[in-house]
Amino acid sequence: MIDTGELAPMEVAARAGRLRDRFDEAGCDALLVTRMVNVRYLTGFTGSAGVLLVDAEGMVLVTDGRYRDQASEQLGAVGVAARVEMAQTAAAQAQALGAAAAGIARLGLEAAHVSWAAQRRYASECFTSAELVATDGLVEGLRQHKDEGEIARMARAAAIADAALATIRPRLGERPTEAEVALELDSEVRRLGADGAGFETIVASGPNGARPHARPTRRAIVEGDLVVIDFGAALDGYRSDMSRTTMVGDPSDIQGRMLEVVAHSQVAGVAAVAAGVAGAEVDRVCRDVIAEAGWADAFLHGTGHGVGLDIHEDPRIARTSTATLVPGHVVTVEPGVYLPDQGGVRIEDMVLVTTGGSRCLTAAPKDPHLP
Repeated sequence: MIDTGELAPMEVAARAGRLRDRFDEAGCDALLVTRMVNVRYLTGFTGSAGVLLVDAEGMVLVTDGRYRDQASEQLGAVGVAARVEMAQTAAAQAQALGAAAAGIARLGLEAAHVSWAAQRRYASECFTSAELVATDGLVEGLRQHKDEGEIARMARAAAIADAALATIRPRLGERPTEAEVALELDSEVRRLGADGAGFETIVASGPNGARPHARPTRRAIVEGDLVVIDFGAALDGYRSDMSRTTMVGDPSDIQGRMLEVVAHSQVAGVAAVAAGVAGAEVDRVCRDVIAEAGWADAFLHGTGHGVGLDIHEDPRIARTSTATLVPGHVVTVEPGVYLPDQGGVRIEDMVLVTTGGSRCLTAAPKDPHLP
């Protein structure tokens, strides 16, 4: 049963202070936040347009008239003190930002999210007296560590997805199409209280399952198919992510072995998740099990990723990861084996790193067989 009680509050108002603590290391005195998901993280504002200037003393959110009431209401609801200014045109926005940044010597830009054209416009029209500094992941670095309110929203989103799968999964034996199953899952998570799907739902059957990010098609699910379902729910912007693989009918010897090996790999990977463990080590644990089965080349992606306001964010769980897990990280563990002549198998849980180890936020059964 899904808990429908009040969720713990998020610590939104404290985030700007933690961001300011990172300015010296980044070589800036203030930061222009242009990526909307980062604006949301720092202010609670959920509009589709806005630019946030964070300096040593305060914040200014520049948006347009569509959000005149929404912006102030949402910032006030989470206790964020910021000035909200309306600018209907690009010229008005430039003027508002320039005035807000007066006296700032070094202004950071989110380099990964600012185009060359935008940088030139900022330099020539908005911040003519400031040195523009490229920064990398200042807000994203903060977002990796989830507070209790964020964890509560992700846990409820995961519970909604668990319940939706339990309702829809028996349909796989009735020859629905992949697209029909995806639509039913998306509708069910909304019916159960989610704001919507956590991302574009994957339902991949038979040979389509051998493509890790296959999109649902009109292919009917039939006897002998492995069916990979990868989906989640979104709640207050926070996502859940889960994969389960179902065998329709009796598996072939190879399909049975695929299910067994991936299940073993996934259990080992989840068990490896703990504070102080390198992301690359969790990946290695999963990958070694699959390699020992002779399918190293059939594991086509990294083992996992962070989840939060974005469905894919840091820290990464991959061979190339340089991250070390700490309490408050939420990551996926999702090894897979993909064989074009057999289909695919992927099992994925969303895992919270705790001070004492880890806790799975997803709880849907992993038995691959239909009742």
